[in-house]
Amino acid sequence: MKEKTPRVDQAELLRRTFDLDVFACVRCGGRRRVLAYVKEAGGVRAMVEHLGLATEGARLAPARGPPQAAWC
Repeated sequence: MKEKTPRVDQAELLRRTFDLDVFACVRCGGRRRVLAYVKEAGGVRAMVEHLGLATEGARLAPARGPPQAAWC
């Protein structure tokens, strides 16, 4: 029989690693709570559009060669 390994959620890992409590409000010090988990990309896009934020990714600059030394 396999033993179950204890699972640690992301919030606890962040707290242990970076001493950062993601559920602590920076304004009032109160506790935040999870309202929903979004698993589908369409749901994320809908929320981002509702907030009026850009849904496209940032443009990438074209690749360039390595810097040349002045004496080359």
